[in-house]
Amino acid sequence: MEHQEGQQSITSVVRAFRILETLARLGGEASLSRVATELDMPVPTAFRVMRTLVAAGYARQLPSKSYGLGPGLIRLGEDASQLLGSWARPALEALEQRLCETSNLAMLDGDMIVYVAQVPSRHQMRIFTEVGRRVYPHSTGVGKAILAALPDDRVLDIIRRTGLPAYTPTTVTTESALFEELALIRSRGYAVDEGEQEPGVRCFARAVERVRTPTAISVSGPAARVLPSDSARFVAALESAAAQLREVLT
Repeated sequence: MEHQEGQQSITSVVRAFRILETLARLGGEASLSRVATELDMPVPTAFRVMRTLVAAGYARQLPSKSYGLGPGLIRLGEDASQLLGSWARPALEALEQRLCETSNLAMLDGDMIVYVAQVPSRHQMRIFTEVGRRVYPHSTGVGKAILAALPDDRVLDIIRRTGLPAYTPTTVTTESALFEELALIRSRGYAVDEGEQEPGVRCFARAVERVRTPTAISVSGPAARVLPSDSARFVAALESAAAQLREVLT
């Protein structure tokens, strides 16, 4: 009897995490029936788990009767982000020491990219992105590297919810152009941001493979200092850092 109760408790925990992950993937809110359908879960079961998540503050019921992610996740996410940043810092520091440019770690959070750790360049003239900043995936090196690691249907779902807004003249703003670039990233193994988020900035990025949350690492700097001819050196350093991070994140 005790074993059966313990197994039921474990199953409930797994279901709770799956529901939260599904809400995040669906843009932060969805109807109970949509969540149940996505997870192939009976609606009464989804309702019981959701009710527990609402009581704990990790989910909330909206006026529309749909459910959304709750404020309890903010505190949990902040604590987890700080911990993740401390785990990632040695790899990012080694990357900055090797290339003398700003190194970043970013993850997919819902439909957006969030920067979770950074080691700034030692140069006075350097690129700085605040940890916690959220950006659209199509306009950054880390974002495109993450999109390239996802199935095309999921990419399409994301960009049709977010759109493809232009930040600079070089930002990719059409689905066809984005998918063409994602094919190139998949074939060569890394992404490049040619001033697509900020003018005058060049960034090399690659996905950290075989981790649960889509993740990427990048090195960015002024385009006058980070040159296209540097790609081989930068990509080799990124591959080494990604392998180090994979050990930490899996």
